[in-house]
Amino acid sequence: MQTETGVTARLDGPAATGPLAGIRVIDITINILGPLAAQILGDMGADVIKIEAPEGDPMRYSGLSKHAGMASLFMNTNRNKRSVVLDLKRAAPLDALLRLVETADVFIHSMRPQTAERLGVSYTALRARNPRIIYAYGPGYRSDGPQRDRPAFDDVIQGESGLAAMVGRSVGEPRYTPMIIADKLCGNVLASAIGMALFSRERTGHGQEVSVPMLETMLSFNLVEHLWTNFFESDRDNLGYARIFSPHRKPYATRDGHICMLAVSDNQWRRLFAVIGRPELGADARFAEIKARTTNISELYGILAAEIKRKTTAEWQALLDAADLPNGAVNDFSGMAENPYLDTTGFFRHYEHPSEGAMVTTAIPVQFGSTPGSLRLPPPRLGEHTEAVLRDIGYADAGIHEVISAVTTN
Repeated sequence: MQTETGVTARLDGPAATGPLAGIRVIDITINILGPLAAQILGDMGADVIKIEAPEGDPMRYSGLSKHAGMASLFMNTNRNKRSVVLDLKRAAPLDALLRLVETADVFIHSMRPQTAERLGVSYTALRARNPRIIYAYGPGYRSDGPQRDRPAFDDVIQGESGLAAMVGRSVGEPRYTPMIIADKLCGNVLASAIGMALFSRERTGHGQEVSVPMLETMLSFNLVEHLWTNFFESDRDNLGYARIFSPHRKPYATRDGHICMLAVSDNQWRRLFAVIGRPELGADARFAEIKARTTNISELYGILAAEIKRKTTAEWQALLDAADLPNGAVNDFSGMAENPYLDTTGFFRHYEHPSEGAMVTTAIPVQFGSTPGSLRLPPPRLGEHTEAVLRDIGYADAGIHEVISAVTTN
């Protein structure tokens, strides 16, 4: 795929590049968390084989689409993969999966533990076929806890992890964040954990089971800054980082829009006070040092808000840049396609999909100096690679026909 913005190219399967080139991943996930994790591995060079039921990943039908089964949520989490349709409730397709596992390095699923056990794809079962397999999944809860078999989706985890309540402290009632944040974060953590497990395998020669429970992962993420008081011994009612919950913590209104900015150190605050024309605030006992600023943060944010209204966004950006203070205008999605910085870095990649026509995807954000990832395969059509993958693991025509017939006659 070419890197120039606006250039339409084909993703036609060039040789894999990236730190995971040569790694084979069996991706038996649906929805967002697992597919996103597997896509990250694919972007990093892994050969990702997506195993789908005859009806396909439900995300194939969620969002805008040009053709049935190729909706936007699927397209955005399934590039750099090959699609194989297997009905794992039938003997021949299940045997094909197990033969694939023998050739694989990683197996990712999004089933609850009892479902995986019932289908015959538990870690114990797959380890017997391939002791070096990295067996990974992202359940709602720890697999060794009393809620191991409970279902969980993003909205549920946002509520149980305290995230919805945190938003509620700012807006007056519990609210979800306007994104599928638990799935996306846990998907990234799962991909990272798989990479670490592969590194361990290179040292030890042994595979292992990797689980990223959504509740504990999100709670750990949420409490990085909000474990502010002694959670077990002190004032639990006021738990949380006060600055984050200030009603004034929001983009500042300028004369013609909004701007985001933040000072952290004492030196940065003194420079910011000078920029807004209020240098005397640097000597004010309420704001001179971090402890006092934290106590009086809402009052300080209120002062800033009043001053920022006096100039345009561009004027403030020029002043803040000159003072080397972090800042940025508030952008919406509609303007991202013409964003000068993103245009320069080639963030949006245009390509021609074999069935969907002209499409756009995002660049791989992680950069490797010697082993860069690559965009090689467009999101696959359902079952597009079934025959090719089966041939790759030694199936002849008769065996391929048996596996495919088990799907079509279900």
